[in-house]
Amino acid sequence: MEPMAQVKTPKKTIDKLALIVTTYKRQELLATLFDSILALEQAPWRIVIVDNEHSGDTANMVAAFAGRVTGRWGTTIADQSGNEERVVYAPQTENLGGAGGFSAGVKKAYELGAEWFWVMDDDVAVLPDAIAKLARWTDRHEVIQGSRFDYDGGPFYWQYDFIVPLGIPNPIAPAAFGPAGYRVMDTLCFEGGLFSRRIVTEIGLPDPRFFIYWDDTIYGYRASKVTNPIVVPDVILRRTREIGNWDIAGVRQLNSTSDMNRYHIMRNRGYMARYFMVYGDFRPLLFGLGTLATAAKELIRLVMVDREHLKTGVVQIAKGWWDSRKLLHDADWKPMPSLK
Repeated sequence: MEPMAQVKTPKKTIDKLALIVTTYKRQELLATLFDSILALEQAPWRIVIVDNEHSGDTANMVAAFAGRVTGRWGTTIADQSGNEERVVYAPQTENLGGAGGFSAGVKKAYELGAEWFWVMDDDVAVLPDAIAKLARWTDRHEVIQGSRFDYDGGPFYWQYDFIVPLGIPNPIAPAAFGPAGYRVMDTLCFEGGLFSRRIVTEIGLPDPRFFIYWDDTIYGYRASKVTNPIVVPDVILRRTREIGNWDIAGVRQLNSTSDMNRYHIMRNRGYMARYFMVYGDFRPLLFGLGTLATAAKELIRLVMVDREHLKTGVVQIAKGWWDSRKLLHDADWKPMPSLK
């Protein structure tokens, strides 16, 4: 009697998943990400490429990638416009920054009818089983942050606990996930974060006014007002861009950054405070202490990692801090609207 053939149980997938990539002048890194997407064991419903450079080189790359995607997986369920192609190219007329790019990408995917939004920059590579790993959480959770490998292949520690009164990440939050197998968080990272259509409908699009920095943190904070976001131990991607850093006791690290980042790290605390006001979480004294701590961290980063930018970096920290105070008193400011 011949042995019965084993029937493989299909892996759980994610319904109408839109993978959203924001890119700007990093074609070599984007090519690595494209190769990793093609190695996924399951196909996304849509792959939205937001090109902040509006580059002919990127457009040609996306066209070639779209052909490879069709060859690998074929067409898919039609979107709201009747299109059945998986890859959607979304060039922008100007550089909107990461914040604006993700806002535009989520908006595009939402309009096409996506049910889930999986967002990432161009300097990562997804792991082949990433969708199946995330899918096992989607029955019970609406915002899911997977874990990552760093550039060197080691685990990447991400500060998932946001101390709202201070407006800073908790640098000593436990790395272990505990008996539940996950941790509830009140933040998000647009480097592999996954969230559902209901969340976008409830809280609106990511805020493009941040340009860069804190935009994903505040989107996760806003999401925590309507659900319980979680971070899980399943590794879903790896970073592909090497960044200089200062290793702290072999557990945490302080990465190098740019003067543009330093400015927005400080300026965007003004936007952060405005959102805290919307939800009744703004505590001026504690938030001021958090701003001091943030400035101190940036000064330490300058001295320990980016010393060659010490003079210009201090100027940008001060300028960003000053501009954040203007945002606190902007009478025309309004939060991003719900899409309901």
